[in-house]
Amino acid sequence: MALTQQVKTKYKPTIGIECHVQLKTKTKLFAGVGNDARKAAPNTLISHICVGMPGALPVLNRGAIELSARAALALNTEPQKFSRFERKHYFYPDLPKGYQITQLEDPIIKGGYIEIVVDGQPKKINIERANLEEDAGKNTHPEGADYSLVDLNRAGTPLLEIVSKPELNSAAEAKAYARELWLTMKYADVTEGDLYHGHVRFDVNVSVSAEQGKLGTRSEIKNLNSFRSVEAAVNYEIARQIELLEKGEAVVQETRGWDEANQKSTSQRSKEEAEDYRYMPEPDVPPVELDEEFMKSISTNVVNLPTSVRQKLLQSGISPAQTEYLIEDKEAAEIILEKLDKNQQKAAQDTANWLTGPIQNATASGLITREQALGQAASQYYTTISGMLSENLLSSTAAKELLVSSIKSNVAPEELAKSGNLLQVSDQGEIEKIVAEVLAENTKAAEDVKKGEAKAIGFLVGQVMAKSKGKANPQMAQEIIKKQLGV
Repeated sequence: MALTQQVKTKYKPTIGIECHVQLKTKTKLFAGVGNDARKAAPNTLISHICVGMPGALPVLNRGAIELSARAALALNTEPQKFSRFERKHYFYPDLPKGYQITQLEDPIIKGGYIEIVVDGQPKKINIERANLEEDAGKNTHPEGADYSLVDLNRAGTPLLEIVSKPELNSAAEAKAYARELWLTMKYADVTEGDLYHGHVRFDVNVSVSAEQGKLGTRSEIKNLNSFRSVEAAVNYEIARQIELLEKGEAVVQETRGWDEANQKSTSQRSKEEAEDYRYMPEPDVPPVELDEEFMKSISTNVVNLPTSVRQKLLQSGISPAQTEYLIEDKEAAEIILEKLDKNQQKAAQDTANWLTGPIQNATASGLITREQALGQAASQYYTTISGMLSENLLSSTAAKELLVSSIKSNVAPEELAKSGNLLQVSDQGEIEKIVAEVLAENTKAAEDVKKGEAKAIGFLVGQVMAKSKGKANPQMAQEIIKKQLGV
């Protein structure tokens, strides 16, 4: 059935999000093997601990504790000074031990919040908890085959599971929260944040209710790895549940998967009864106790979080659209911030324009790589070319050409500008001579300028640019034209 706006407004959606953040440690949570499986062949980053060999003893990775503590500060709270691990039992092919080491009773993070803005309205979304746990492996099901394959490279990867309170009330808010949480974890340097490879994954819990103050029956959609998918899945699930209720049918509490190709959720398993994971204290991993020295050491590591970065960019005159584009690329934003810290505001604004314009186009087309565009040399080139523009040594068109050429060749802009004959003529006497010739050759246009016709002066400037082969400073040319015509 097609839902009218009148029907939709009868129901209040309530959404909570569980987010799994893969921590950027060098090794796994309890094993001394590599933690980045993006380019590894299946089952090459494993040890006796990852495959659950009898007698294998886990050793907690201190780096994961440090990153979790840093995450706590980024979430506007502090890490718990006491936390401990439990075993969560379930049986699945990608979990050889038959249990997952996680935190239940005493997680490393309690409380905190994320601030979002939707349609200009700010909203604080509170965090219920965040627990440290190990990831499972990955099952693959070859098309047409009657078997499945298990890759345990991801088994034991450290995850921080961040659970929001059910305070989101629309798909737009869910998308904004997911994006802001992702940005926060990236800027806190807690995760690589590679969404494509599942470094940050979202499980959304959705319910709708027509009764004030009462929650409906919820469904959970698992393993979403893009903000667009979060928004689409929530929108679909809200509509699906309202349709059921409007027909007089019941919403079933269940886990659902998201079909990206068809933009719909599908039932996976019922959760009518609570799952019994038979939690028990983890006997092989001692509790974590953080002392004051540790707390002080991590308190200085969380700087330039998305909220403050966004504020700095906007205050420097960078547009909201450019700001939101730049903030998603931490390295790009840091180039702008570095210039602002040096009081190079003009260079910062120019760089923002280039990174969201010609440089973006050049990297998209393969002329230069992202690494080249965001390297230290490129950052210096941006400042240099901005200065050349300010000194009227370059036209804006020549500046864009010079940008890509300098980055691609790694040759200083001044050198390339001279060899490429790109330097702008700003010699007043030379431009006065060219203007005089142009006015003599275009007497009608000159008379039109005297009559106040705006297009005419643009035509004359164009003639000056053509006669100077594009090298004349157009602003100076316009001023001299007006002076010589007495307007």
